[in-house]
Amino acid sequence: MIEENWLWAVFTIAAALAQTLRNATQRELTGTLGTVGATHTRFLFGFPFALIFLAVVAAASDVPLPHPDAVYVPWILAGTLAQILATALMLAAMNERSFVVSIAYIKTEPVQVALFGLVFLGDKITLPIAAAILIATAGVLLMSLRPGAIAAGGNRPVLLGISAGAMFALSAVGYRGAILSIDTSSYVMAATFTLAVGLAIQAALLSAYLAVRDRAVLGNILRAWRPSMAAGFLGALASQFWFLAFALATAASVRTLALVEVLFAQAISTFFFRQQVTPREIFGILLVVAGVALLLWAQ
Repeated sequence: MIEENWLWAVFTIAAALAQTLRNATQRELTGTLGTVGATHTRFLFGFPFALIFLAVVAAASDVPLPHPDAVYVPWILAGTLAQILATALMLAAMNERSFVVSIAYIKTEPVQVALFGLVFLGDKITLPIAAAILIATAGVLLMSLRPGAIAAGGNRPVLLGISAGAMFALSAVGYRGAILSIDTSSYVMAATFTLAVGLAIQAALLSAYLAVRDRAVLGNILRAWRPSMAAGFLGALASQFWFLAFALATAASVRTLALVEVLFAQAISTFFFRQQVTPREIFGILLVVAGVALLLWAQ
């Protein structure tokens, strides 16, 4: 039996694995649906699965559905809207010639989420945890950035990347704030309810946007419902684990441990695509592992 103190770490690693699989699934959809259409599948087709998760939790726990008060509204809106904006900024970063630089700076999210969590939620960051965040983030930057990449790309990719990271950080803090604001005896119910509400808002907003701006894409999404179901399920599953982790640990701890996703991606590129690992990347991997190990020790 896993101790509850470690459950947040188990949830986070499971979320990172599910998200890696979701990203691979969405990447295949990009060719037919476009970037925005492929992104929307995680919301539109994830929402029904979120409702299923909620029904299962309600039936299994006998815990009534929450009745959140007015405090819940700004938190959930901050989480959902910041995530949409973060995705838009990330897509803009990917369109840059030096998008690798932008993506690397998106991974500064753990540092930013630590600051936002402290300001908005009062999540305290101890010295060992702060060191773990900085070490792991430095490792990701070292793995991602190539010599001369910043100079070649200019300031725009850097600004887009840092801005996207900031929005992802605000989103994590918003979701954690929403979960903690619910008055219920079950953190599982609080997390699952927030997932359903969040995906409902995002699915409605992006569907309305596409209906106005590009109905053809919305039609293509609906016609590609079979492959989109897989992306929706994996997206909802990843978010379910993220939210369970947010219910038990600070957003900074969760998003720092989430950097293991980079290790998963590196492992896939090395063992399946036979891409060689450079000494710089090996050192970056060691820094990420050291930061994650220090984080787990400090909890």
